[in-house]
Amino acid sequence: MTKKAVFGIVLCASHADVVIRDLKRAGFSADDISVLLRDRGGTRDFAHEQKTKAPRGARLGAGGGASGTFGLLLGLGALVIPGAGPLLAAGPLLAALRGGAVGGLTGALVGAGVRPFEAQRYEGKLRDGRVLMSMHTDTATDLERVQRIFKVLKVADVSLTLEPRPPPPRPQRTRAPQTFPAALPPPPFESAPRPALAPPASAP
Repeated sequence: MTKKAVFGIVLCASHADVVIRDLKRAGFSADDISVLLRDRGGTRDFAHEQKTKAPRGARLGAGGGASGTFGLLLGLGALVIPGAGPLLAAGPLLAALRGGAVGGLTGALVGAGVRPFEAQRYEGKLRDGRVLMSMHTDTATDLERVQRIFKVLKVADVSLTLEPRPPPPRPQRTRAPQTFPAALPPPPFESAPRPALAPPASAP
């Protein structure tokens, strides 16, 4: 079954930390939680910190980008999407955006299943310094649980990913019924002309 996701916007990294902790306490796996935010330090700083093995969250405060709890999300990586600038992402969303960064950030989010008008809104919020979060699951019950957690924790602009569209049915080729020419009626019966009888011979 294809997993669906609940998306939403939080104010800052500290706000995201609270949401991550509550999702984990509710039994959700960190592997299914995604975050996306602007990399205000630049990708060069991020690459340097990866080489020195210093966690990015330890160097950035709540207003700077990612904070310490993002260490709960393995694989925090850098993204450069045309028109969006350097970004940081973790979770399933990281792979989805890396594999479909066509049409800028909005197009990449649409490729990840976000509705186009929501994707435009999320891109604007990210430019304003907000953090995009998503929780991926494959059951309707868990989707409802995530939405309740998001509501309690004041996550804004909550949306669900689109249902995957089934492939269009292949047109079936139908053979035209084979027609045969109507049988011709038999020709009318005509009796053969009888030979004329010779007149009787006269007696000698």
